[in-house]
Amino acid sequence: MMQIKGAHLYQVLHLKGDRQDFDFVKTSLAAKGFDVVYDINGREAVEVAPILDALPNLEQYIYCSSAGVYLKSDLLPHFETDAVDPKSRHKGKLETESLLESRDVNWTSIRPVYIYGPLNYNPVEEWFFHRLKAGRPIPIPGAGNQITQLGHVKDLATAFGLVLGNPKASKQVFNISGAKYVTFDGLARACAKAGGFPEPEIIHYNPKDFDFGKKKAFPFRDQHFFASIEKATKELGCTPEYDLVDGLTDSYNLDFGRGTFRKEADFTTDDIILGKKLVSV
Repeated sequence: MMQIKGAHLYQVLHLKGDRQDFDFVKTSLAAKGFDVVYDINGREAVEVAPILDALPNLEQYIYCSSAGVYLKSDLLPHFETDAVDPKSRHKGKLETESLLESRDVNWTSIRPVYIYGPLNYNPVEEWFFHRLKAGRPIPIPGAGNQITQLGHVKDLATAFGLVLGNPKASKQVFNISGAKYVTFDGLARACAKAGGFPEPEIIHYNPKDFDFGKKKAFPFRDQHFFASIEKATKELGCTPEYDLVDGLTDSYNLDFGRGTFRKEADFTTDDIILGKKLVSV
């Protein structure tokens, strides 16, 4: 939450509490009278309504949505005007965007694709780094030529700054990610290069041949998935600073390479895949 005056930032306050405690949210925010809200972790519209109720004179609500809201399509990349999927696991973010529009708030919604970078809460690159560090093969579903897209967390932060107080961002949605797309196999090789590891051994497998239970065998959706950032580039002047290898190197040097990571290594599903592959040879 920020308090601003004109174009000048003059105070930043931190309130600690449970956003599911709606009475606390209303009381705390109303007492402070914030002008701008950066909502980075909101997932459901019911979490946002109390904030809007508490701040009737809000100047801007900047929301972190997700490119995961788009309806799966054969026509890519996804543009901001593309059809969305009301049944996606990110439907709460769609409902939040609809709420903001219905409340006539000056809102801006950012839709990242896959986010990576140091200290990111869900660094997808960490999955690859764990296997590379252990000298293990990297199991990748299908042929490995599925095309996806990653955006560095620092470029995402830049985008959030550029929409603040920007009339071009009023009631607008922007896709934010890297400038280039990458295949799954290409990502594995890029992670190896970033961490100074040898060329990785890649094992391809058919996910339908395995039952992993509730475990997730691969950190990406098994499909082509990428979005156009043309609108953000033209309207906001938002050009990614990091190419993929440079961004992954930054992530490795400032996070995993220092021995820090969000999740411990878990090779359970890898061993299932490799075990079956070895038996079938």
